[in-house]
Amino acid sequence: MPIAIELQGVSKLYKLYDSPNQRLKELATFNRLQTHRELWVLRDVSLSIEKGETFCIVGENGSGKSTLLKLIAGILEPTAGTVEVHGRMTTLLELGSGFNPEFTGRENLYLNAAIHGLTKAEVDAKLESILAFAEIGEHIDQPLRTYSSGMAVRLGFALAAHLDPEILIVDEALAVGDIYFRQRCMRKIHELRAAGVTLIFVSHDVADVCALGTRVLWLDKGHMRQLGEPAAVTSDYLAALLEKDSNMRHHEPVSEVHLTTQAIDVPPIAASITRHGDGRGEVLGLTLRDEQGRIIEQLEVPAKLVVRVQVRGRQAIRQPIVGVLLRTADGIDLAGANTAGANLPVSPIAAGEVRTLDFHFDLPELAPGDYTLTPAIADGDLGEYAICDMAQNAASLRIAAGPRTVTGYLRFPCTVSVSRQ
Repeated sequence: MPIAIELQGVSKLYKLYDSPNQRLKELATFNRLQTHRELWVLRDVSLSIEKGETFCIVGENGSGKSTLLKLIAGILEPTAGTVEVHGRMTTLLELGSGFNPEFTGRENLYLNAAIHGLTKAEVDAKLESILAFAEIGEHIDQPLRTYSSGMAVRLGFALAAHLDPEILIVDEALAVGDIYFRQRCMRKIHELRAAGVTLIFVSHDVADVCALGTRVLWLDKGHMRQLGEPAAVTSDYLAALLEKDSNMRHHEPVSEVHLTTQAIDVPPIAASITRHGDGRGEVLGLTLRDEQGRIIEQLEVPAKLVVRVQVRGRQAIRQPIVGVLLRTADGIDLAGANTAGANLPVSPIAAGEVRTLDFHFDLPELAPGDYTLTPAIADGDLGEYAICDMAQNAASLRIAAGPRTVTGYLRFPCTVSVSRQ
């Protein structure tokens, strides 16, 4: 497959000064006196992105995501390494990036299109569809400084999507849009993807990343932490975030408590399963059963599914919440249930105590394929809680093909009536 973007050993260094005087001193001595501190925003990033690929980037704020995109877009020059881009590129980076706040929306459209090599006649031919997508009405002839943040993003995305790019970069800009505009943008992104456009997409919404991405890069403090399949990378990324949150909430050491009750009738969680949490509780086992109580690995839907979860307290847990999350093979969270949400409070769990809970699901007609279940135990309430243990994708369930085609992920019960005019 041809390569659209290739990075070799890319690093970016910023020099930080405590005051403008420090910078002047360094310049006056021709850098013989070093008054700056070094901040490496990116270190040794090497990767290639194939043409037609949807490449997603995740990471905490300050991890280097935006800097990497600016290097790819040519806005910044790398301190070390090389960046090669093969194809016509359009970018949607920071809010209102490339727009002049004193120009009207219409003037900004023509100016930015000209920067990307389009003639006035080409913009005129696309203008109606751009304005229809942006939906900012008469504001198009008002100065951009009068626009709300959402309006500026609408205009920017509408232009970027209609410039016939070979490579499109989107950096979290859609986060400020309302749900209606976000859905329209996502549909447009799917259209561009189907047309073979190379997409580079940065988002904190892992559901979008799993739905769009062919590969995902996890950046951590400027370093490549993980690169691979969306489901695997986003799962590990979320696990690290939750573990960080748990560590901030609880600093006391966790001491191991031996089982006081044998785990009966529930297969243990495999040792290879990724877990995260503060360790005050533990998911011991998980089993899937049909309504007759038989252990299953495959199910024909619609059907009842019983998910039996066994948990243990390693320390006392005052407000236990036990839950199960159902995910698609792409890592998209499809549905879930927990004891707090079901208004079934669990009494405090003592250190070493084992509890077994059965979750009874009425599964609708789901698209055939493989699904996973993630059990968890937490401490707190739905407003604020700490994850004690979450076993990512601890069990799998295959949904068999049914007699009817399922469009999307599931079928809703629906009746249709026709009214005569």
